Amino acid sequence: MEPRPGHGRYAAPAAGCRGALDRTATSGRRRRAGRPGAPPPALGRARGGTGAHVVKRLVLAGAGHAHALVLRAMAQRRPTAVEVVVVSPEPLAPYSGMVPGWLAGLYTYGDIAVDFPPLARAAGAHWRQGEVQALDPARRRVFLQDGDALDYDLLSLNLGSTLRPPAARHAQMLPLRPLSALHTRVQALLAAWQADRGEQPFVVTAVGGGAAGFEALLALLQRLRQLRPDRVVQGGWLVRGTSVLPGLAPAARRAALRALDRAGVTVQLGSSWCDAVDRSSDVVLWATGAQAHDWQLDPSRRGALAVDDDGFVAIDIHLRSVSHPQIFATGDCASWPGRPLPKAGVHAVRMGPVLTHNLLTACSAGGTFQRHRPQRHFLTLLATGDRRAIAARGRFGAEGAWAWAWKDRIDRRFLARLRASPGVDAPADNAPLVADPVATRTGETT
Repeated sequence: MEPRPGHGRYAAPAAGCRGALDRTATSGRRRRAGRPGAPPPALGRARGGTGAHVVKRLVLAGAGHAHALVLRAMAQRRPTAVEVVVVSPEPLAPYSGMVPGWLAGLYTYGDIAVDFPPLARAAGAHWRQGEVQALDPARRRVFLQDGDALDYDLLSLNLGSTLRPPAARHAQMLPLRPLSALHTRVQALLAAWQADRGEQPFVVTAVGGGAAGFEALLALLQRLRQLRPDRVVQGGWLVRGTSVLPGLAPAARRAALRALDRAGVTVQLGSSWCDAVDRSSDVVLWATGAQAHDWQLDPSRRGALAVDDDGFVAIDIHLRSVSHPQIFATGDCASWPGRPLPKAGVHAVRMGPVLTHNLLTACSAGGTFQRHRPQRHFLTLLATGDRRAIAARGRFGAEGAWAWAWKDRIDRRFLARLRASPGVDAPADNAPLVADPVATRTGETT
């Protein structure tokens, strides 16, 4: 595919991204020398001859919750003199709060997905399929996995996080991030499960003591047992620490243990991955802590962009990079100053309005940036796979069908807000799933 206007192409990224970055920037300047079919002038410069107004390009990289809220706001009030480009690996992104319900078979994919191309169109933006591979903040260029490059005046990163599970020789490994890969693997697992004629108990083991492993394990057990009531499905949960869900109140943890007991899950505290777990499991749900993407960990691929010790983009109270004020970052891919924030979708959602205001302020070069103030205490609703949920806030913790109904209502209302823009509807149920991902805290992140 030929580069679109304002895009470049870099060669042989595997041979060294730094050299690729330099070659692309140089060749991009040569193409702007005025040959027929050359791209338009560099971004941020006046276009259209004498007296033309300045048009800035804002690139929204990632289909996370914060960017969905930015596009919704822009659909209601379009910015002027700003070209907005949205980049995501796939057009459809699931609302992370509903992923456990989808895993349990309580939702179709159409119930939980946001279709980004029509959302972008409603905002007057262009959607571009691609995945960030490298960044040159000095030249203000984002490089994509397919070799294309995007120039920008302002860049916003809402890319989520990833996981790097160990190799498994026996069990099928299912890392819970990125969600696009999870969807493909789960669909393959369910198809194989329905066709399997084995008689031995089928063992699903979750590794990681947080909410993500808890919700996903209970959801998948529910789904497998519903599909094959004739088969025995066993569940296990490996928790490295001394208690499950350590961030929740004791009452909520007791409710979680009751849910695990109902599902017949064996909990092993102080345990972690080993060969014995591999040999004894058929499926392993990998749900350890969120990790930064490869390019964030590699100085040759991120340039001088400041990151924390784990590779997450270091931001200030205005959600801007501490090293490059033209770059904003939100959600899992960002590192909040001072105290670390849990990798939970609630933070990305609450960053959305502040990000919208600050991006538009930066585009207009006028006004005052807003400060993001993270919540210290927020409602947590954890699905248990059986149309029940656990509600927790502060010292409060309880569970029941009423909590699931509450969670379901909150989640559907949030999705309805995103789909309220003209031309934005629920995608078809057979549409593919993509990462990257809430009004409440859940086990999934973005």
